[in-house]
Amino acid sequence: MTTAALDTGVGLLLRGWRVQRRLSQLELALRADSSARHISFIETGRSRPSEEMVLRLAEHLDVPVRERNALLLAAGYAPHYAQTPLDDPAMSSLRAGMDRLLRAYEPYPALMVDATYTVLAANRGIEMLLDGVAGHLLTPPVNAMRLTLHPEGLAPRIRNLPQWRGHLLEQMERQIALLRSDALRALYEEVAAHPVPATHAAEPGDPGERQAFPFALPLRIEHAGRVLSFISTIATFNTPMDVTVSELAIETFLPADPETAKYLQSLTP
Repeated sequence: MTTAALDTGVGLLLRGWRVQRRLSQLELALRADSSARHISFIETGRSRPSEEMVLRLAEHLDVPVRERNALLLAAGYAPHYAQTPLDDPAMSSLRAGMDRLLRAYEPYPALMVDATYTVLAANRGIEMLLDGVAGHLLTPPVNAMRLTLHPEGLAPRIRNLPQWRGHLLEQMERQIALLRSDALRALYEEVAAHPVPATHAAEPGDPGERQAFPFALPLRIEHAGRVLSFISTIATFNTPMDVTVSELAIETFLPADPETAKYLQSLTP
């Protein structure tokens, strides 16, 4: 007598995440305090995982919060994580904290974006770099990737555009693989299609760049007749319990040389 297989929806999704994380069923089972046999039964639909097991496996597979809700729905359970709009009164303390953080980073540039790189907040350091950017790119909602790589955006002033463009596109590719977002894929295809100006394409970059900045790729951008150099860092929330919060990221731009730091400090009232 054969046993009828259950709906394999959640099993297929979990298997996809496990393969993406390059884990065997045994490795995942050991991490999740289960057995390879049980993991196999879940993936093939022979066993329906409990809600607790879905969340435990998602945790050990480092599944994004939004996708954890999708796993629960596929398994027949209600979503576990809320998705609270950022303008909701419940988010007021979070917004206030983010605003204070961005202001405290001045005069250096800093901004906050969501999962599709929509700019949610920015400080005066960012605003300083936007001189000459086409007005249609600054009409809300402003998108950081579009603003940076569009021919009427920052791109013409980025001295190492081929390298910085490659870095940004690779970053987006990693996000697409993680979030599986159609909107993010469409944005990637849009900005990747923008041509690199001939003056940039013909130059591989400053030959002394690697020696001058051996620790990280800098953003080198022209501003007011000088070249400013920045190293960027990205911060996210630890152990978020809300989909919106899980997809927020704060990017800060640290001066990569004393000249940039001195110039920006000279602009501080």
